[in-house]
Amino acid sequence: MVFAFGILCAQLGADLPSPAARGAAVVLIPGGGLLAWLASRRSGGWWRSLQVILVSLAALAAGWSFAAWRAEVRLAEVLAAEWEGRDVVVTGVVASLPQDFERGLRFVFAVEQSAAPLPSTISIAWYRGFRDEELHALPEIHAGERWRLSVRLKRPHGNVNPHGFDYEGWLLEQGIRATGYVRPAEGNTRLDAFVPGVMTAVERTREKIRERFRQALPDAPYAGVLIALAVGDQRAIAPDLWRVFARTGISHLVAISGMHVTMFAALFAAGVGWSWRRIPALALRWPAQQAGVVAGFVAAFGYCLLAGWGVPAQRTLYMLGCVALALVLRRETAPGRVLALALAVVLLIDPWAVMAAGFWLSFGAVALLFLVSTGRLASEGRLREALRTQWAVTLGLIPALLVLFQQFSLVSPLANAIAIPLVSFVVTPLAVAFAILPLQMLADLAHSAFVLTMLPVHWLATLPWANWQQAAPPPGLAVLASVGCVWALLPRGTPARWVGLTMLVPLVLWAPARPGEGEATVTVLDVGQGLAVHVQTAAHDLIYDTGPAFSADANSGERILLPYLRAAGVRRLDTLVVTHQDNDHAGGAEAVLSGIPVAEVRTSLPLNHPVRLIAGMRDQPCVAGQHWEWDRVRFTMLHPEAPASGAVPRKTNDMACVLRVEAGGQRLLLTSDIEAVSEAGLLAREGANLASDVLVAPHHGSRTSSTPAFIAATSPRWVIFPVGYRNRFRHPNPDVWARWSASGSRLLRTDAGGAVIVHLGAGEPRLETARALAPRYWYGR
Repeated sequence: MVFAFGILCAQLGADLPSPAARGAAVVLIPGGGLLAWLASRRSGGWWRSLQVILVSLAALAAGWSFAAWRAEVRLAEVLAAEWEGRDVVVTGVVASLPQDFERGLRFVFAVEQSAAPLPSTISIAWYRGFRDEELHALPEIHAGERWRLSVRLKRPHGNVNPHGFDYEGWLLEQGIRATGYVRPAEGNTRLDAFVPGVMTAVERTREKIRERFRQALPDAPYAGVLIALAVGDQRAIAPDLWRVFARTGISHLVAISGMHVTMFAALFAAGVGWSWRRIPALALRWPAQQAGVVAGFVAAFGYCLLAGWGVPAQRTLYMLGCVALALVLRRETAPGRVLALALAVVLLIDPWAVMAAGFWLSFGAVALLFLVSTGRLASEGRLREALRTQWAVTLGLIPALLVLFQQFSLVSPLANAIAIPLVSFVVTPLAVAFAILPLQMLADLAHSAFVLTMLPVHWLATLPWANWQQAAPPPGLAVLASVGCVWALLPRGTPARWVGLTMLVPLVLWAPARPGEGEATVTVLDVGQGLAVHVQTAAHDLIYDTGPAFSADANSGERILLPYLRAAGVRRLDTLVVTHQDNDHAGGAEAVLSGIPVAEVRTSLPLNHPVRLIAGMRDQPCVAGQHWEWDRVRFTMLHPEAPASGAVPRKTNDMACVLRVEAGGQRLLLTSDIEAVSEAGLLAREGANLASDVLVAPHHGSRTSSTPAFIAATSPRWVIFPVGYRNRFRHPNPDVWARWSASGSRLLRTDAGGAVIVHLGAGEPRLETARALAPRYWYGR
């Protein structure tokens, strides 16, 4: 545990330790071990305590220095800045399952040769086209093929928002050190249909099994679930289905969980053991039990490879390996030691695993099962044991679920009681059997069994109280609640076990601080090339634009805004402003309207736009002159003007809603995508009244906006540019950036700093960036 904590400390660091610090750690490890050995030769409680302290310090230093060393090695592979955005011809192997998305394919590419110094592993997208009129067919691409491609790459980069998914950290864990896309070129050629190798063979096999399921169940609603259970590819599961799984607490069942690996290994071990006993020569040479467990471990290893090698599968495999080795060597195994050894092996192979949600949930669940099921003198019956283990996992994982996802399912015990037997003992065996033996009957039976499973699960998900949501709690409260859960789960006879449950109360009742009266917090979220802003007062919340839609089933509303609002403790919106119909501003609006209660919607969208249709009676147009006040914070709509009767609609950008927020004598101006014409209109109507302290740059810093007159009239202290990293529009325009800089304003951009948080109130505006608030050593590398 201390070794793992040392690794966690390294991964949470803003910078990697210096050579001197790593040298000191290297000296501390053997030095601490030697002193601990000397202390062990002394008698007395004080010497025993000293030994524990020394061993713990050595383990802490070992974990910290090991993680830092691995990070240095991986970060040494870097795409030089001068090669970003340039066409490079590379030769390599498709090293992963090609993944379909709306406009193309995405896959991991293992670089063998290149015209420039590139990292050994990159992630590539091959687009059918960026516009509808450009769409064209792509060649078939399969895992294990060797290709020569012309690609354009960039360094690992992701959106950084409070409590958001760390895409850059995930890329680092995967060993992917550059991302990019294939450029149209005549030289894009398949060189070899298959490159022999263990992992290429594994990936090709996974792809063939996935295609087998797709052909056998072309229109089946749960085909993606069966693919996930067989080969670990979860991308085919629809977002709506994931929401059902999350509300009912059964998401773990549609991943390759430890239960599935254990079941597969047990079935295989039982079959081999049964056969072994019936061949006297084999049974006399080697005990059937040992042969069975070794065969079960080998089968589990193969299943884990086919399933994508996730942390839960790894943990189970290593634990099965410990048990198999102990049986072969005729040694006793303590559950705690088996779990600790599995933890050590996982972290030695992948020290970044501590940053994954699956790591904490997987090891936490097994530790809780060991806590409530080991050391008991007599069996209490299968039903009571099943109820006790389900209660332990449900209760014990509440702190982790609130920290990681800001929600937990209240119907999880009932949903799991229904789903675990069916998924683990019927659906998964049938899905794996179909992967091995391609009989249509097996696929149909597996799908029918899952349809049966989902009938009550869907009903449970519709219950209004199905899950508990709240803001992301601070780590201290989560640790306190975890201790309370363990205390409450201790065996009967432990004094005052109920006290443990009371330690959960601060966690579930915690709420983050909101701005005071007359103050506002404005968060310009990092949504890539787009805009989404959250304005919060003492008792009200407003969203101004919702960022882009990335594809038909993925958008920033679902992936960024809703998780952010949940983590911030926002359960309803008083106002949603959708400034105009451009995708990078309105792409996430439908998901927001579907995912959180919204009292009113203000837009300049066309009358038949889906957002206005969904809003219904809550919809009203943005019109200059509208104003309202919340908690002594004033909101004023400055643009667009009400259209004259019979007027021809103007350019979309010139109809964008412009909103001013005033708090504590400070002004912030949200300008959306207005351009020079609209800026001139604002100057004519407002004049010197446009002066602001903070301004979100019009149209992301486009050359068609930010005229010298507008800059002079607004004269902000701070200007925020919401832009995507190396976006194809090249925003912000260098001349516009130079104009704002020459005006004396201080400039921030979301692609460099992540989300920008602005605190408005008495005194000067205070600005923070997400990357600076929670820095990580891999940012920008």
